[in-house]
Amino acid sequence: MASINRKGILERLDAGEVVVGDGGYIMQLERRGYVKAGPWTPEVVVEHPEAVRQLHREFLRAGADVMQTLTFYSSALDIGSEVSNITCQQINEMACDIAREVANERGVLVSAGVSQTPVYKGRSSESEVKAIIKKQLEVFLRKDVDFLMAEYFAHVEEAVWAVEVLVTSGKPVAATLCMSPSGDKDRVSPAECAIRLVRAGAKIVGVNCHVDPTQCLQTVKQMREGLDAAGLQAHLMIQPLCFHCPDCTSEGYLSLPEAPFALESRVLNRWDVQKYAREAYKAGIRYIGGCCGFEPYHIRAIAEELAPERGFLPPASQKHGLWGSALDVSERPYLRARASRSHWDNLKPASGRPLCPSLSIPDV
Repeated sequence: MASINRKGILERLDAGEVVVGDGGYIMQLERRGYVKAGPWTPEVVVEHPEAVRQLHREFLRAGADVMQTLTFYSSALDIGSEVSNITCQQINEMACDIAREVANERGVLVSAGVSQTPVYKGRSSESEVKAIIKKQLEVFLRKDVDFLMAEYFAHVEEAVWAVEVLVTSGKPVAATLCMSPSGDKDRVSPAECAIRLVRAGAKIVGVNCHVDPTQCLQTVKQMREGLDAAGLQAHLMIQPLCFHCPDCTSEGYLSLPEAPFALESRVLNRWDVQKYAREAYKAGIRYIGGCCGFEPYHIRAIAEELAPERGFLPPASQKHGLWGSALDVSERPYLRARASRSHWDNLKPASGRPLCPSLSIPDV
C-alpha cells in the first residue's frame, strides 16, 4: 500500500515540532487474548489483523503521529519456535500493510522496527545478528516505510550493529535502548551509549520500555549530556513503561514479582502521563510516546498536555473534558467539585489494597 505525501520525521523534528509516538501493542494484545505471554511474538498480525488494526486506530485517534509496525521479536528464530505455519516474512509484510493502511487515514508516519535478537552472544555473533536485521530490512524497504527504528536493545553493541544495517537503507534511523540510568546490560553508561548510536548513524536516540517515566527521563538526560560533551547532535526520544516501578533493579520491571500478570495496580493514570509529557518536553525531548502498558488514553494524555505546542487536540479529546472539566455537568456535587486541575494535579491515588505494600522486593 502506497504512502501519501507528508512531512518526514527529521523534517518535523528539525523544525522543533513535537512528535507523539504510539503506545504498547504486545502487552495490550496479550490482555485482549491475541498474544501469548512468554514468547511475546506478534503472529497476531496474521492470525487476527483486525485486532491490530483496531489498536492502531485507537492510538491514531488518541493523537499519535507515528504508527509503529508490530514487528517486535519478529525474527525467523523467534517466530519459528512458536508458530510453525506462519513465517517471519508474512508477519513483517502484514504488519507494514496494516500500519500503512491506518496511517494513511490521517496522514501520519509509519516506522518499522527491529529489536534484540535471540542470537546475540557478544562480538562473535555480529554477522548472525546483522543477517537477521538485513532480512527484516528487505521487507521494510519493499513496503517503503517512512523511517526505521532499532528498539528494545539491552546491549548497545547489538543496537549499534542494527543501526549500521538500517542506515544502509538511506532512511532516517531512530535507536532506543531498554536500560535504566545505570546503563545497558554491560554497564555502558547512557552517555556512552548515545555517542555510539549516533556515530553509527542514528539521527534519533533515546530509551524505551524497561523502566518508568521518571527513570527513563533520567536516562535520556544522561544521553543528552554525553552527546553535548562529545560535540554530537541528535534528536531525543522517549517511550517508557507505563508502570510505576521505582523498586525494580537494573533488570527493569521484569525483576518485580508482579510482572507480567499483576502489574495493574502500578499503572500510571492519565494525569501521571501528562506530567511525564511536560517533563519530557522541558528536557528537550521532542519524540514522546510510550511502550508496554501505554493504552490509547495515555497517548491522548500526552497529546492533550502538549496541545499548546502542537496547536491542536486529537479527535479522542472530543469525548474528554480537559483536567476533568466534563464533570462540571454532573448532578452529584462531589463530582462537580472534582472538575478542576487542582484536584487531579494534587491527588495521591490510593490502591484500595490495605494488606499490600507500596513497594515490592525484586526477585532478580
